[in-house]
Amino acid sequence: MAETDSSEFRMLMFPWFAFGHMTPYLHLANKLAQKGYRITFATPQKAINRLRHLNLFPDFISFHVITVPSVTGLPPGAETASDVPIFLTHFLAIALDLTRDQLESLVTSIKPKFIIYDAAYWIPEVAKPLGIKTINFNVVSAASIAIVLVPARNVPKDRPITMEELATPPPGYPSTSVVLRGTELETLLFVTNPFGEEMTFYERITLSMKNCDVISIRTCYEVEGKLCDYISSQYQKQVLLTGPVLPEDSKSSLDERWSNWLAGFEPGSVVFCAFGSQLILEMAQFRELVLAFELTGLPFFIALKPPLGAEKVEEALPEGFEERVKGRGVVYGAWVQQPLVLAHPSVGCFVSHCGFGSMWESLLSDCQIVLVPHLGDQILNTRLLADEMKVAVEVKKEENGWISKENLSEAIKSVMDKESEVGKLVMENHKKWREVINPNLMNGYIDKFLQGMRQPVS
Repeated sequence: MAETDSSEFRMLMFPWFAFGHMTPYLHLANKLAQKGYRITFATPQKAINRLRHLNLFPDFISFHVITVPSVTGLPPGAETASDVPIFLTHFLAIALDLTRDQLESLVTSIKPKFIIYDAAYWIPEVAKPLGIKTINFNVVSAASIAIVLVPARNVPKDRPITMEELATPPPGYPSTSVVLRGTELETLLFVTNPFGEEMTFYERITLSMKNCDVISIRTCYEVEGKLCDYISSQYQKQVLLTGPVLPEDSKSSLDERWSNWLAGFEPGSVVFCAFGSQLILEMAQFRELVLAFELTGLPFFIALKPPLGAEKVEEALPEGFEERVKGRGVVYGAWVQQPLVLAHPSVGCFVSHCGFGSMWESLLSDCQIVLVPHLGDQILNTRLLADEMKVAVEVKKEENGWISKENLSEAIKSVMDKESEVGKLVMENHKKWREVINPNLMNGYIDKFLQGMRQPVS
């Protein structure tokens, strides 16, 4: 790693105050620090407390505390999206905008060559007079942007968007499979919700992309190339890709409790299920889901948060369940080392919500993939893997969104039966894709990102 104090290697990062944004920004900062860049990471103190351990290059990455101002409607002491219910998030956006004077002072002080940001649409107004290049770095998939956050979507300014308007993709949208259907469209209605002072979510994000020098997306061309080209044509800007920017391989090993338990099963026989750190299921859906795993007859390891109305997963399990699955099934209600579980030889299937990180971890693993998406971006990620790339199976839902134990069980069994047509197809396709999106390709994306970032703005 080349050590340098040159201003050419100095940058400022200012992500939206949500851990789903700040964490991948810090992962990207680690990759850039490896190349000799010095990064000032501007974020609230509460966030720094939780992120500090992820800073692998403290000599190159320094945190700068942003004081979140008090805003009427924002709970006292709230600094990140984790501190507020989702329906109050627009007040946090107002607070973000009120930090502009702090950012202006910081920029004047450190004189960065580049600023990487997302939700603070006014950053280019601060940067351009000073000759600083701005990169709008998006941590979601290209599909999530292309389906709704483009000028061609023509979102109304004076009223909420309707389901009917969302039913048709924007003109020129390049995929017929990576789409939302029926009631799934409800997950996009938020785009006309307030997100700041007299500003909708759609207006904020599209302004951020229109005003920046370069758009960047956390994906790779091999997987979302057509969608990235569409975004580039919509905004008439260069789109730089970083690859998925996953955390560095952990030097730690899997918790002995789980490695010992998994070692008791045949290679590739265990089904692992996890739905990320945010999702909390309704009690009835949680019980139906665990019964599906019992119904498969296969060994399983479920890591889910306790459902609504329960403090621990044990109290939410169906009557007699633990006794019936004893020795072949575990339901655990806290965080586990997901990448290390997926890498264990005994694990052969991953049942996932298809959040962005889980999507890439499943693609890079040897496991068969079964997808149970819940939110809009997860559904689009799922359609990409299941319908376009054909490396996974999406679990069929009832019209009201209910996931039956029969449908989930059948999906798992279909991929775990290596002789079944579905099992063979997704396994062969997954193997081909894994050869394409290898670690060397991923590392190459950071080099290309830096090359593009250093090019003069045309």
